[in-house]
Amino acid sequence: MRILIHDRPGYAFPAQLSRQLASRGYTVLHSYGAFFQGPKGELTKRSNDPPLLEFEGLNLKKPFQKYRFSKRLFQELEYSQLLLRQIHTFHPDIVFFADTPSEAQALIYWQGRHLGIPFVYWLQDVYGIALEKLLSKRLKFVGQLVGAFYKALDRYLLRRSQHVILITEDFQPFLQEWGISSQKSCVIPNWSPLDSFPVRPKNNNWAIENNLADKFCLLYSGTLGMKHNPQLLLELALQLSQYPQVRVVVVSEGLGADWLREQKAASGIDNLILFDYQPFDMVPDVLGTADILVAILEPDAGIFSVPSKVLTYFCSARPLLLAVPPENLAARMVLRQKAGFVVPPAQTYQFVEQAKHLIADDALREEMGRNGRIYAECHFDIEKIADQFEAIIQKLVK
Repeated sequence: MRILIHDRPGYAFPAQLSRQLASRGYTVLHSYGAFFQGPKGELTKRSNDPPLLEFEGLNLKKPFQKYRFSKRLFQELEYSQLLLRQIHTFHPDIVFFADTPSEAQALIYWQGRHLGIPFVYWLQDVYGIALEKLLSKRLKFVGQLVGAFYKALDRYLLRRSQHVILITEDFQPFLQEWGISSQKSCVIPNWSPLDSFPVRPKNNNWAIENNLADKFCLLYSGTLGMKHNPQLLLELALQLSQYPQVRVVVVSEGLGADWLREQKAASGIDNLILFDYQPFDMVPDVLGTADILVAILEPDAGIFSVPSKVLTYFCSARPLLLAVPPENLAARMVLRQKAGFVVPPAQTYQFVEQAKHLIADDALREEMGRNGRIYAECHFDIEKIADQFEAIIQKLVK
């Protein structure tokens, strides 16, 4: 049986799934957007990978215009044609789409409707609702129009998909509201590959090379886009400047990271340390450099987005400090597991105070970090996760 898994950002956990399915005798093509800016997993074949596994990135002719929507629309069309061509060439028996934008995925569904291939929608974000909330803050009428268009696309995709995988029960109300049968959906929470993210000591090669081994580091790693407010990270650095050994370390690229670089240059903040995305094999050491790991999410992104970086943070056995909506799944997980502190994103003062609390309490940091790692070891079993995906495959492919 031939399986195509397309994960546009190229994250680590779908790549682990592809490896696991290939080890079970499936022929797997793992597809991703090579053009897409963001932290990526291990997307090249290892020497010990199954022979039935291949990785193939899709490249656009020009740099991706993520924040220029008129140009981006044409690039999404180009991207959809590349992916459709990949499907035609590989001849899969089933296709999984993860983190594939609605306009591109809808074109693929429409043009590939006669292929007779089951399409599985691995729903990571409720894209239309996300755009409506984020754009309406700037241009209310335009945001409502754009949101309505993309919600219609989302409904089309959900209805045309042979199966829908939800990463959280929180998405169920949207499916019910849009008339999507619960019989063709299931919930499989995201995870992070434990074998790729071992616990690393503070005094590691990356920390030493970057003069951070003897510093107390609050570290943020991941995207800084429209769903994130980099001002929180700047305020953290400013308010903690009274601690000589404390550094706020940000590993990111793109809009938010560029803004932080501008602010650092303008104000001369020397405790804010900025890095581009690091090679995948260095990420465990990057996270190991942290004494506290930080995640942020805008208030309007509370339900429709679940920051997967929190799951990777759990693997590193470090305490977490989150400025995210309390109703968000990641916030609930951190609080339930007692793996860190969570504050609403608008409460900057409380965010800084909780950081100070963690800085002052070594035992609490160790306990919270241990709790997060225990959660990862209990819930990130790739054998059990792959069993759930395999059940979907066997149900849909006769």
